[in-house]
Amino acid sequence: MSPVVVQADLSNETHRSGIVELLDMYASEPLQGGKALSDEVRSRLISGLAAQTNGRYFLALEGETPVGIAICFVGFSTFWALPLLNVHDLAVHRDFRGKGLGTLLLTAAEQEAVRLGCCKLTLEIQQENFKARRLYERFGFGSGDPNGAESAFMTKTLVEPIA
Repeated sequence: MSPVVVQADLSNETHRSGIVELLDMYASEPLQGGKALSDEVRSRLISGLAAQTNGRYFLALEGETPVGIAICFVGFSTFWALPLLNVHDLAVHRDFRGKGLGTLLLTAAEQEAVRLGCCKLTLEIQQENFKARRLYERFGFGSGDPNGAESAFMTKTLVEPIA
């Protein structure tokens, strides 16, 4: 059976639990900090996602089992005066990597971006995440702006992380 990508249905228990479990697996990986999601985060995650009117959530399913996820949010490009779609999280279950699911999830995100009239897809990536970088480059992503300038993603934490 070939995996399929669907828009996640947050009223579907299988989708809800798949989102939480896949994000927990992703957060637990060394490049993402190596810490599982706290119980508090796990309990707030689905209601928090449901409250985001700009959220677009995609699941890769093997049969009925969620095996990959793309969490995306619609933003706005002030330089283009058009919406954009940011791929905030992209994760594939470790047992299903190397089978094209990342490409399928990115394709679903790109199709949604085109449907919404977005000018571009954006994402951030850890410098050391070479496998993901190769996927994104094959898909057409580049670092920096169209004029060739390198970009950096910066953050400022406003609340203490939940342990």
